[in-house]
Amino acid sequence: SGTSHFLGQNFAKAFDVQYVNKEGKLEYVWATSWGVSTRLMGALIMAHSDNNGLVLPPKLAQIQVVMVPIYKGEDQLTEIRARFGAIAEQLKAKGISVKIDDRDNVRSGFKFAEYELKGVPVRLALGPRDLENGTIELVRRDTLEKETDRVASLMDEIQQNIFRKALDYRNSMITKVDTWDEFVDVLENKGGFISAHWDGTVETEVAIKDATKATIRCIPMDAVEEEGKCVFSGKPSHRRVLFARSY
Repeated sequence: SGTSHFLGQNFAKAFDVQYVNKEGKLEYVWATSWGVSTRLMGALIMAHSDNNGLVLPPKLAQIQVVMVPIYKGEDQLTEIRARFGAIAEQLKAKGISVKIDDRDNVRSGFKFAEYELKGVPVRLALGPRDLENGTIELVRRDTLEKETDRVASLMDEIQQNIFRKALDYRNSMITKVDTWDEFVDVLENKGGFISAHWDGTVETEVAIKDATKATIRCIPMDAVEEEGKCVFSGKPSHRRVLFARSY
């Protein structure tokens, strides 16, 4: 999920939503909110995209490969179309979605920029010289590198590269601290996420928020059990959590 929020009984009281508890008494429901839809779209755009537009993971891209013919005259277009058509059928047989953009009202350079903006993972360009040499220009969206023809294997490679770049960036924005002074210093001068021990109490979380405006943003599911002391209270802690300010 994109976000998760504990709403308490606020909305239940506002809309008078109640249930019968085990004692047979009416009680306002306790609610949570899980942001999916547009929250996940926003996270996708922020995590992967660059100054050229969207960068879509192949598994989520509506069009995984776009083919752009470069030609002069109808005869060249017919020949290139046939070549692209044969390649498209091979790719579709492998479960890869393909679009052949043979529009004649815009230049190929416009098409290149358009599909970079839309985040299509792979672009193939084929012109008369490529036909003679038996080659195809291939550009991958995540790196904008040009290669020769190898599409199917690139899908997994691009998927992993996009994930790895996002993971590396996320990890670079996490700073591990062990003391309250370190906590405050990182928060004020570096920002990002802070990995710190917390004693597990609401009182401490509230006190940290009051002092710094930072809250617990995540309790990592893969956090390793680690004995330590809470950075604020000094009480025993068994794992680290991630703190950050909300912007």
